[in-house]
Amino acid sequence: MFARNAYRDYLELHGLSVQLTEALAEYWHSRVRDELGFGGEDGDLDGMLRDQAYRGSRYSFGYPACPDLEDRAKLVGLLRPERIGVHLPEELQLHPEQSTDALVVHHPEAKYFNAS
Repeated sequence: MFARNAYRDYLELHGLSVQLTEALAEYWHSRVRDELGFGGEDGDLDGMLRDQAYRGSRYSFGYPACPDLEDRAKLVGLLRPERIGVHLPEELQLHPEQSTDALVVHHPEAKYFNAS
């Protein structure tokens, strides 16, 4: 679509794919909490979105908690995502584009932002 100059269609599809990728990552994070036996501790949706009212955190490279994209190479070395067609080129952005990775920590005190 981008190559055909169908920019609006491209941007709408791109935006949808970004949101679906994030939703799938949240789904898997929730499923892991359930399988570990503390998914029932999750708060309501408003609390989850505003106050992170669930146990654990999912930290992604390039965001404030893990700002160094170079660290992604260490995780890629351990997981070897090329087995499923995901690659890490020089710019340290996973390909295909909507691929994602994260470090998931389920300690009760793992939060994105500490209010101290």
